[in-house]
Amino acid sequence: MQLKQALTQGIAHLTANNVPSPRMNAELLLMFTLGSDRAYLYAHPERDLKSEEMTRYENALAERSRGMPAQYITGHQEFWGMDFIVTPAVLIPRPETEHVIETVLELQSSASGARRPAAGPRTPAVRAFGNQGPGAGSRILDVGTGSGCIALALAKELHDAEIHATDISSAALEIARANAARHELDGRVHFREADLLAGFAENSFDFIVSNPPYVGESEAEDVQLEVRKFEPRNAVFAGPTGLEVIARLVPQAHSALRPGGWLAMEISGTIVEGVKQLLNGWTEIRVIRDLQGIPRVIAARKPEI
Repeated sequence: MQLKQALTQGIAHLTANNVPSPRMNAELLLMFTLGSDRAYLYAHPERDLKSEEMTRYENALAERSRGMPAQYITGHQEFWGMDFIVTPAVLIPRPETEHVIETVLELQSSASGARRPAAGPRTPAVRAFGNQGPGAGSRILDVGTGSGCIALALAKELHDAEIHATDISSAALEIARANAARHELDGRVHFREADLLAGFAENSFDFIVSNPPYVGESEAEDVQLEVRKFEPRNAVFAGPTGLEVIARLVPQAHSALRPGGWLAMEISGTIVEGVKQLLNGWTEIRVIRDLQGIPRVIAARKPEI
């Protein structure tokens, strides 16, 4: 079968199975099958697919049609301009999580008086966080690192920072370490298997960041089927209300942060008020909204005294 015909049939197959963005998914899976880019698909429409290539493509289409995320099929996802290996052992990195990186960089820039690094893939709205934040040589901890996307993006941007990352899942840490190695950052990030901040001393870090589980079991029906069915459940759902993991994380972070240090977490609009209550006693609480105006990150500072 010719490439153009295979692509047309792939689009039709995904459309019939109600897969969102069927053309984009069909192209992505065909690029994955052939190890090519999009330009190749349209530059060689009459190229005959080998039987083994057609079989791989059909298998990929079948997996996508049953709901498996394309990222788990291809094994890759882009985040902060970096290509990450992903498997069903880790949450798929999402664009909204880049707001966590932006928040840290804004705080670091405010502390150092330097211009914000320009390596990030998007231009965020400028936000003023005052004059305190992690400067050069900061110690940063990413809690629940998963694929390592937050820790490694920060390592890419903050060359002088000492970065640590934890996860309760040994399988997730294998993926995070593999991503660190392929981006030549394995010497920059120290990974540890731990439940949240277990094992870290008091007053150890200038900045603690996390994309914790924050979806409540009561919201399960509102979550995309492919997320519920294929992504690691303990990375998505926190418990009945969605606040259970954050309720444990906040006091542990308060202990592990140095006075004046910052905690930044990805959240949702559903839990923002509950998180604010959990941060009672912290200072300079800021809610960062995404481009749609949805609360996406909350940052709070441990008091100096």
